[in-house]
Amino acid sequence: MTRSFFAHESAYIDEPCEIGAGTKIWHFCHISAGAQLGEGCNLGQNVFIASGVVLGKRVKIQNNVSVYTGTTIEDEVFLGPSCVLTNVTNPRSQVNRQQLYENTLLKRGCSIGANATIVCGVEIGRYAFVGAGAVVTGNVPDYALMLGVPARQAGWMSRHGQRLPAADDNGIMTCPESGYRYQETAQGQLTCLDLDEAAPLPEDLARSQYSYDYFKSKENPKENP
Repeated sequence: MTRSFFAHESAYIDEPCEIGAGTKIWHFCHISAGAQLGEGCNLGQNVFIASGVVLGKRVKIQNNVSVYTGTTIEDEVFLGPSCVLTNVTNPRSQVNRQQLYENTLLKRGCSIGANATIVCGVEIGRYAFVGAGAVVTGNVPDYALMLGVPARQAGWMSRHGQRLPAADDNGIMTCPESGYRYQETAQGQLTCLDLDEAAPLPEDLARSQYSYDYFKSKENPKENP
């Protein structure tokens, strides 16, 4: 039977599982029985997906990432190389806790940086951004930028992954790349004023033209001539 997805010959795919059309599974990956992968996902080398894991559409998982039972990943989430997801807060080899796996939810469009760790039982908000090497131990709001060990909120990130500047006199923060406006509608709750969080990006804004450093130089022209 013709597959609607691509799997490298070195990948192991246990049946039954669900894999959406257009998904790509690369070298040495292992997909466990009972996993569900949406359409258009891309799994880099040496990715493990455990039984019961649910991936939405267009999820990108970089090399050397294991996604364990209890994890749900919504559409268009990015997992950086060697980031860590867990499913038991207090693991002991001597104590069987297979019936006590804790749930972790990564909401639409969030990004988890390389080598970051997400302690289980938390929710990562829509379009949140967890920096490389950070250790997240609690829930993360939509659009929050999380840095450090343990991770603390260091600001806000736009849907385009650009750090938002300080709010103007009207409380508006404008993404330097897209021009979309953001505002805190409640304490610790950021909303995009120009595009619904569930809506796809317009085609002309779905391909970036400039690097992250380009926008940093615009913020600090004296430091980055």
